[in-house]
Amino acid sequence: MPDVKRNVRLITEQHVVNKDSGVEGFPLRAWSIEIYLVNDHGEQVPANVFDKVTYTLHPSFGDRAIQTFKNPPFRISEEGWGEFDMQITLHADKDHYVTHDLNFAQTRYESKHVITFKNPKPALLAALRESGPVPGDENGVKSKRSAASEEGSKKKKRTEKSVDMDKLADGLQRLGEDDLLQVVQMVHDNKAPDSYTKNDVEHTLIKMLWDFTQEKGAL
Repeated sequence: MPDVKRNVRLITEQHVVNKDSGVEGFPLRAWSIEIYLVNDHGEQVPANVFDKVTYTLHPSFGDRAIQTFKNPPFRISEEGWGEFDMQITLHADKDHYVTHDLNFAQTRYESKHVITFKNPKPALLAALRESGPVPGDENGVKSKRSAASEEGSKKKKRTEKSVDMDKLADGLQRLGEDDLLQVVQMVHDNKAPDSYTKNDVEHTLIKMLWDFTQEKGAL
């Protein structure tokens, strides 16, 4: 299985709080970090490819220096007066490590990291597909929607080969009143539930109309 790469976005927000930091010249700040994925359209989506995220903070946080979160967006919220580099561990079927610069230069800032998933297991692979293509899919793995679309296209081509739609339209106009009533009944009995909302008609119905019109000598 080829490697799969994903863009991870970290969003950091911080602001000064009205509390004494205990250190002169360094106001106390409340800060938070959230983690997302960026899909192949540049859209921000939940980072559900990770089972959990662990933040390793500055040792001065004591018992709170290591914190783990199990649900996206894996938000951590803390208070402190100092800037520092922290290690963030992104747990999937393997652990991925990111170094994050916590600073107070802006009230909100983003950082992007590219994570490479090597030989992801099936469950992780399925989660990765939700945020973008997976190498190799174009050679065999296709969505149900695209498969259905291809099948519909094949049916349409087969119908077009056996039925001249322009000729059928002319033939229907030449039918008598009684024959047209039968045509209306055929359409009613054989229409699909979405025949009136799609620019399409059931292929079997087209063939039936063709055979009926031909039988009446209108073609």
